[in-house]
Amino acid sequence: MSESPGRPGTLVAMKRLWTPAWIFRHVAMVVLVVGFCALGWWQISRAAAGNTLSWAYAVEWPIFAAFVVFVWWRELRHTLRGEPTPDEPAGGTAPSDQPAAVPATAPLPAAPGTGPTATAGTSSTAPTTPVVRRPVRVARATVPAGDGEDADLTEYNRYLTWLNANPGARPGDYPG
Repeated sequence: MSESPGRPGTLVAMKRLWTPAWIFRHVAMVVLVVGFCALGWWQISRAAAGNTLSWAYAVEWPIFAAFVVFVWWRELRHTLRGEPTPDEPAGGTAPSDQPAAVPATAPLPAAPGTGPTATAGTSSTAPTTPVVRRPVRVARATVPAGDGEDADLTEYNRYLTWLNANPGARPGDYPG
């Protein structure tokens, strides 16, 4: 038998579903589905005894159980289709052959046509994934409104000045 390791449906891929986290998910799914079905049956018995509101609950509990099965199945398929963890090499490649992760504090690449790489050509060490930047935080300076100026206008102008001084920042990073 020549199965390729890591493919969905193979034994190597199925091993990902027997980690402690996945065993907990399997058990939680079974407990929730059995519990929801039992609650649905209980509501059916109450509805048969004359409680008309219980008919709605008798339908609702099995829907909750079906939703649990749907989420469990979706996560299972997502895990089987996803990339294997570094512990499980896919296709015979060792974890050391994988590209190193870019640290969160790595400098941003320069704009096209600028910086040291513009003249040197493409670099083989350039990150292929986008770099996540840390939010820009600056100390808030309180400046009183000037002679007869509107305080809101002064604050807005200060905000525009800050945005101009921090071009990579988002409006939510503004300390004021």
